[in-house]
Parts: sequence; C-alpha cells; structure tokens
Amino acid sequence: MGSGQVTSTSGPFDFQGKHVTVAGLGVSGVPAAKALHARGAVVTVVNDGDDARAREQAAELEALGITVRLGDGSLLPEGTELVVTAPGWQPGKPLFRAAEQAGVPVWGDVELAWRLRGPDAAPWLAVTGTNGKTTTVQMLASILKAAGLRTAAVGNIGVSLLDAVLGEQEYDVLAVELSSYQLHWAPSLRAHSAAVLNLAPDHLDWHGSMEAYARDKGRIYEGNKVACVYNVADRATEDLVREADVEEGCRAIGFTLGAPGPSQLGVVDGILVDRAFVENRQKNAQELAEVSDIHPPAPHNIANALAAAALARAFGVPATAVRDGLRAFRPDAHRIAHVADIDGVAYVDDSKATNTHAAEASLAAYEPIVWIAGGLAKGATFDELVAKSAKRLRGAVLIGADRALIRDALARHAPEVPVVDLDRTDTGAMLQAVTEAKRLARPGDTVLLAPACASMDMFTNYNQRGDAFAAAVRELGA
Repeated sequence: MGSGQVTSTSGPFDFQGKHVTVAGLGVSGVPAAKALHARGAVVTVVNDGDDARAREQAAELEALGITVRLGDGSLLPEGTELVVTAPGWQPGKPLFRAAEQAGVPVWGDVELAWRLRGPDAAPWLAVTGTNGKTTTVQMLASILKAAGLRTAAVGNIGVSLLDAVLGEQEYDVLAVELSSYQLHWAPSLRAHSAAVLNLAPDHLDWHGSMEAYARDKGRIYEGNKVACVYNVADRATEDLVREADVEEGCRAIGFTLGAPGPSQLGVVDGILVDRAFVENRQKNAQELAEVSDIHPPAPHNIANALAAAALARAFGVPATAVRDGLRAFRPDAHRIAHVADIDGVAYVDDSKATNTHAAEASLAAYEPIVWIAGGLAKGATFDELVAKSAKRLRGAVLIGADRALIRDALARHAPEVPVVDLDRTDTGAMLQAVTEAKRLARPGDTVLLAPACASMDMFTNYNQRGDAFAAAVRELGA
C-alpha cells in the first residue's frame, strides 16, 4: 500500500446555475436529476430508449422543469459543464468521448452521492468483488445493527445511495455495495474501510479487459482510512491493496478459510477468529463466532462472513456483535437456498450463480451433486469450472441457449459423468430438468441449480429461474 496522506479531490460543489447532463433514466438517473435540479442546476436528461417506461419517467421530470431527450443518448448537449451517468453506460459511448474532448468531468451516481454528503455524514464501509457482494453487505449491516449502530445496506442493493445521503434518516455508518461500473465513475470516493472479496473474469465486454476490470475494482481501496480487506486465497485482491494509495496508518487485513496469521481473520476448529483487531496480534486471537452461526455454512459464505466481520471490526464493533449479527442474518432468495429434501436427496437453489466463479463456489459446498446448469454464457468458457468440479458430479442436466458449451466441457473433463441435454425452452423445461435430476440422484446427493450462466434466454431474471426450480421441486415432492 502506498503511504502518505491522501487528500480527497471532492470538495464542496456549487451546482447553482451549472449545466448538468444526466445520462440515463432508470433507478439512478431520475433521483440524480431531481437532486441536481433541487440544488439549482440546469438539468438535461438524455436517454437511449424511448419506451413507455421512459416516457412516464420523462413526464415526471419535465413537470419539474427538467429537459429530457429520449432516444438520443449519444450527443453531448451544448454548454454541458458536468455529466452524471447511470452506472451501466459504457465508457466508450460517444457522449463520454465528447465530454472528454471538451474537458467535462463525468461522475456516476455514487460520485454524486459522495459529493452531496454533509460534513457530518456517516462513513462508508464498502464492499466489491465478482461474487458475494450483496450477501457480505447484508451480513455487515446485520453485524452493525447488532452493535446498536444506525445503519443500512445501500448502493447496488436496497436503499439507493442518494436516498441514504439526502434522506432524513440519520446513520452512524453505511454498509455500501459497489459494482465495478459504479467504481469506474467514482473518482473521489474515500471509504473508511473497504473489501474486495474476489476477482474473476466478468463484465469484460464493458471494461474491455481483465486488467481494466481489476483496476476499477481496486478503486474501492483508494484513500481508505483504517483497513483494506483482501482475500488471502485470491492473490489479485492483495495486489490491489499493494497498489492502493491510502491514508497514513491504514492496514492491510486478510481473511482466510484457514488458520489466520497476524493481521488476518480466519477459521480454527470451527471458530471464526480475529488476529487483526486485538492487542498483541502476534500472540493473541479473539473468538468472534462459530461456523454454525453462519447460514448456510458453505465455504464461500464463511468467506463472506469473515470479510463482513473484518470491516465491522475495523469500525470498532465488539466480537459479540459479530456473533449476534451473523446468527440473525438470512441470505436473500436464490443464494444456495435449501428448497426441500425428497427421498433422501437435497434440492438447493443457487440461481444467483450466474457466472462460472459463483458456480464453482456453489459446487464446492456439496458432494455428490446432480448439477442443473446452462443459460446465456456471456462469453464465458467452462473447462476450468468442470475440471475443478468433476469429482463431485453424479450427473448433469443442461438447459438453455449455451448449454452445448458446458456439455462439451463435460465431455472433455468429466466423460464418465452422465449428461442429460434438454433442448426445450418452454415453461415446462425446468420441471423436466428437475425430474431428470431426480432420476440421476441417489440418497445423500444434492440436486443443485447453479447455472453458471445468465437467465434471460428462458426467464425474465435469475429470480424467476429460481422460483421455477423451487416450484418444480415442490411439484415433484407432492
């Protein structure tokens, strides 16, 4: 980590009379436009789409006196002095190239929220990573609440950051989930402490390369005050800590599923222990919680809990609050959720495993497995995933548009594993997939929906896919 005092580039910003272009409507653009307008900015919203939802949002903003241009997101409005963008807009868009040529700064909604914070605003404990962000932030919020702190899980989940910053509710600290998109457009963010959970190829079409993706994730460490939390098992996260420029005295804190060294949190004999935030960490350790306090106690979920605990401890939370917060926490639906046991076989819904890295973590939690997988691959390859997981597989049932990619990887790396290839995308496909999985499974096995793919070829989203799986399991049980 770079040493030396970092001064944030975010000073007070006077929006009065400033010509601000908001790029994109949606969940971030509308509140951003309203907040800027309320502070005296001359706001123009540009949006690529011109559908019914966009027209409804445009009418709401135009009633306030905000200009909206639908179906025209490429041109930079004349006189623009600042662009505030929705996080999903890609950096290569003509609008941003024009802004760069004109010397106009571009902020994301996270940057805007950071700039609008008051002088006594709650500090941010920030989390990013390819997988596990939402669960970790929710665990962190549960721990902070158990310590009696006023907090909320915000950012890429739950309450929007703008609402948290500008609302009447007062907070002691915020648990903030940040995506790589959001971090790309947040140059002056300076968290109290932050964690990068893991790094695996994802969203490379947006970032352009793995290096650019990692660089944007690493922005979360810039200017950290107390702790940069990294994954001991993922060297790339530690590399990002080394490259970060932080405040004097900020420490690198690792988390590991093994026994922790000094300045780490880890696991010893089923106990989560802290050797980072204790007196004489060379010799001492603090018991935080038991693995059985974590729901579910899958390896990747234990890692999430350790990261959350590290951030909470960096904020001064007592060990008892870590235990109580983890005991109280239950993950959202479709994250390694146990659906039912039928004839001695467990059925588990991890529809949220929409990439190979998430699916690998899910597959590592069970054995033997009948694996239901497939969907939209988003450019992913499956050889490494299948090679690592082959010994755990009893069988595989493949669904979705890009299932052939998984089938071919299974043929190369697990030729002995029986595979059912379902060439259908109608509403009955999931019931057939679960029925085929039941046929392959034996008592003691787990039928695991961990698709390693996006869902939009057959379903509206991963939630609907998980619901279809759960419904099929219940029908089978009945």
